[in-house]
Amino acid sequence: METLEEAELCFPQLLNSSCKKLTRPRPEALTIYILMSCVSLLTVLLNLLVIVSISHFRQLHTPTNLLLLSLAVSDFLVGLIVMPFQILLTEPCWFLGDLMCTVFVFVLYITVGASIANMVLISVDRYVAICDPLRYSTKVTQMKVKLCILLSWVVSVFYAFMMLYDNLKDPGRFNSCYGECLINVNGAVDLVLWFLIPISAIIILYVRVFVVAVSQARSMRSHIAAIKLQRSMTVTVQRSELKAARTLGVVVAVFLMCYCPYYGISFSGPAIKMSSSTNLLFFFLIYFNSGLNPVIYAFFYPWFRKCVKLIATLHILQPQSRLTNVM
Repeated sequence: METLEEAELCFPQLLNSSCKKLTRPRPEALTIYILMSCVSLLTVLLNLLVIVSISHFRQLHTPTNLLLLSLAVSDFLVGLIVMPFQILLTEPCWFLGDLMCTVFVFVLYITVGASIANMVLISVDRYVAICDPLRYSTKVTQMKVKLCILLSWVVSVFYAFMMLYDNLKDPGRFNSCYGECLINVNGAVDLVLWFLIPISAIIILYVRVFVVAVSQARSMRSHIAAIKLQRSMTVTVQRSELKAARTLGVVVAVFLMCYCPYYGISFSGPAIKMSSSTNLLFFFLIYFNSGLNPVIYAFFYPWFRKCVKLIATLHILQPQSRLTNVM
């Protein structure tokens, strides 16, 4: 239960239809504002670095990095658009109107959906790279990846529209009073179609990836002394792919930890009150995940650290900087 001070009305002129203004204690509200504002700013800046790095340097234009770019775009939009609105929802009353409440949740669903779709695509990419490396270059091309990314965003928009159709058709129809932001969704359908099925696919693919990875590692250790030059080059490529799989595995693991609590509220009922403290915590975990991904890249990808240095020193403004070796 929230600790609330004396109740007032959100809209005093609407005595019988206004929501009560149940304000949070000032220390709690101030903590929420500062924490979410900092996370929002860091999410925007860090993901912008990923977007600029992969977009600018030609050497990074690989199928895997295109998927990371799409993920960074969805995370960037979370920090730039979704989180500022969520900060407004920490207020006891929603003053932007029913339409803006619905639009906010609509954008939230698109970005969350795109992130989940990107995670599935990343898992498929690593599965093919590790389990069928000889045909990876023919199966996974830049054009195919671009089409898959486009399709994932289109599906995310369509899914958001279908889930929020009643809310978009008549914004505010589920509010019990003026000054409330209440959204009605089918939690069971959302849980199954946009969480359990994709997450099951991700887990199955990564279990397969790591089983093959362990098998390859044992094989390389037992035969390393007898490997010829050509075989050595193959091993080097395999090690690179295994490192990428481990890195993206960490991304997926963090993703699961941050998103599971959010989808747990699907069992609480169809109506989601966006400003409740419990929901704010769950949504914050999702937003926090959007800021964590670039941090993971910084720890595991040397090319990202090098790109950040080149961007910070304005090297990208020099002629032919796109051709710089960052690997």
